[in-house]
Amino acid sequence: MKDITQREDIELLVNSFYDRVKTDQTIGSIFTDVAGVNWDEHLPRMYSFWETLLLGKMSFKGNPMSKHIQLSKKTEMNQSHFDAWLSIWNKTLDDNFKGEVADSAKQKGQNIAGLMLFKIDKHT
Repeated sequence: MKDITQREDIELLVNSFYDRVKTDQTIGSIFTDVAGVNWDEHLPRMYSFWETLLLGKMSFKGNPMSKHIQLSKKTEMNQSHFDAWLSIWNKTLDDNFKGEVADSAKQKGQNIAGLMLFKIDKHT
């Protein structure tokens, strides 16, 4: 397995991750039913988000924290939801990549999940 080195790798990671998320019993309905995610818009934003974080390309602009706080007002989002998200994230990484950037993606995922949960708890 190779490490994450280019946008195509980010796209594979993000697409594989969300394919799993959509069918997950714990968090799938949050994305599909509650948020009503438009995947044609969401996926390219996530490519840019992770490309910025992992490859330093600075292609993302936005405020994902505020979107998640708004979403938490529509449905419960607790530790079990973020644990499920992180488990799927790490499994997707393990199944597709190996290396420093993949390890960094796991750490960043852990940090993001923790910060999101903290901020959501603070605003509810």
